[in-house]
Amino acid sequence: MIYPIVIYGSPILRKVAQEIDKDYPGLNEFIKDMWETMYQSDGLGLAAPQVGKSIRLFVIDGEPLEEDEPSLKNFKKVFINAKIIDKSIETVSLAEGCLSIPNLREEVSRPSKIRIEYYDENFNHHDEWYEGVAARVIQHEYDHTDGILYTDKVSPLTKRLLKGKLASISKGKFSVDYKYRLPK
Repeated sequence: MIYPIVIYGSPILRKVAQEIDKDYPGLNEFIKDMWETMYQSDGLGLAAPQVGKSIRLFVIDGEPLEEDEPSLKNFKKVFINAKIIDKSIETVSLAEGCLSIPNLREEVSRPSKIRIEYYDENFNHHDEWYEGVAARVIQHEYDHTDGILYTDKVSPLTKRLLKGKLASISKGKFSVDYKYRLPK
């Protein structure tokens, strides 16, 4: 099933999501639907709050960036109950976009390297370091499970400049090729 993407202004995007356990109802089906929704929307990652579920789960497939970023070859993972437990002092600024904030890209500074603990779709525990684009994509999706959007991380001046664009997005003044759900 392909879920509609929840658009900026929806309260669920600002909630801290809840942890789940391996008995979460319909977990395997939901993960399958997350992949399907992400691919249909041309995303690299997708967090459960973006499809209306306030749980600590996100999926990432970095393969579309493999040509420019060889480290992302075969980088396809499910992250459940993730916790970033360490990060580098060094940061890198790059433009980011988000399915929940269509047609907008802004420079965001993030740690260049992170250590994250999480469970995969089989509830196997992982404790891993990531750097570069993989670390950035993980941090972006992880933020969704904490109710944080990439636009929260831009400069105060940029935030003021984005205010009108974000208001328009929340009212549906944009065009995309995927199903979406506007704030109520």
